[in-house]
Amino acid sequence: MSSILLLTQVLPYPLTGGAKIRAYYMLRHLAQQHDVTLVSFVRDDDPPDAVPHLAQYCRALHTVPIERSRLRDGVAFAESLLRASPASIVRDRVPAMQALLRRLARQTPFDIVHADQTAMAQYALFARDAHAPERRPRILLDQHNAMYLLVQRQAGYETGPQRLIWRREARLLRRYEAGLLQQFDHILTVTAVDRIALLDLFDPPERDRLRHKFTSLPICVDPADKDPVPYRDQGPHILHLGTMFWPPNVEGVLWFAHEVLPHILREVPQAHFTVAGKNPPSNVSALAQNGSPVAGHVEVTGFVPDAQPLLARCRAFIVPIRAGGGMRVKIVDGWQWGLPIISTTIGAEGIDTRPGENILLADDPRDFASAVASVLADDRLNRSLREQGRRWVEEHYDWRRVYRRLDDIYDALL
Repeated sequence: MSSILLLTQVLPYPLTGGAKIRAYYMLRHLAQQHDVTLVSFVRDDDPPDAVPHLAQYCRALHTVPIERSRLRDGVAFAESLLRASPASIVRDRVPAMQALLRRLARQTPFDIVHADQTAMAQYALFARDAHAPERRPRILLDQHNAMYLLVQRQAGYETGPQRLIWRREARLLRRYEAGLLQQFDHILTVTAVDRIALLDLFDPPERDRLRHKFTSLPICVDPADKDPVPYRDQGPHILHLGTMFWPPNVEGVLWFAHEVLPHILREVPQAHFTVAGKNPPSNVSALAQNGSPVAGHVEVTGFVPDAQPLLARCRAFIVPIRAGGGMRVKIVDGWQWGLPIISTTIGAEGIDTRPGENILLADDPRDFASAVASVLADDRLNRSLREQGRRWVEEHYDWRRVYRRLDDIYDALL
């Protein structure tokens, strides 16, 4: 068995987001054939049962606390200005993580260091260099997505000084990511769109030289472990589920509430929109308050520890994303839960879909509203989207099938 060091920016359990889901099933797959040491940042709100659950798949598991605050963000931005480095990377530089990796490299020579997400790339390079020169491991980066593209797109929806800050971060990330791609032995992305975007950072000759280092593997789930959520008709309920501190989610929800929902209400006056997700900002919470044009039709729940009741009554599951990058795992989750999904084109980017069969796609506010209204009103369409989506995720996004492709990559590295 080979010795693998897996580095994650978030503790990959419970499965409450795309990054965690990706890392969790990668860990599960790698643990079948290798000795895996997991090193992860942890936060105050990580549940106490997460580490024991993950430990069953690991040879060893180590954690390092990380703090997020406005003060830390400000310090990171100031350092970013001085060093001309991306603030999102500087923010996650933690000396305790470097000290742990230095100690582990001396105790256990690793064969491969597998960094999950761009934020952990700096630690993979550090861990490699902490080994003795004759025992340096190969390094693999699961980049998830082209960070510069995500930030660049978000800049288009910002105004004033915020737009300048986002544009600057995108420029710095372009340079930073290009440097990473030249240093790592292999790069994973979750979509072909992001693989192309990363290769486009280089001129054609260099692009051709680096192309062999890239593999696209989607975020996968475990359909065998989850039955579809039984639908309980409680009226025309529309659901958005996702962390509400992520800017593309915020922008998408506001766009839907202001520009799409009024058109839906003209066709389906009893329609009700639920926004569920951690840390909604004030402008999202205000949608449900008196004075809002859609007050009485919007509910903002914040974090929901058990989403089953919301999923059970959901008649239309929306993904109104207009910025961002990578792959929205909420679509794969929605298929797994057996929900009818309506998304923007960017929301479904990088996902193998069959529009009209397992998902409806629309970008214009009126078109999006029409698609949602038809799913709310048409029982046959609603049922067909649920059944086709569930069948599609079982055939195309089961981690036990898809992640077998990782074996060839590891064999080549080793």
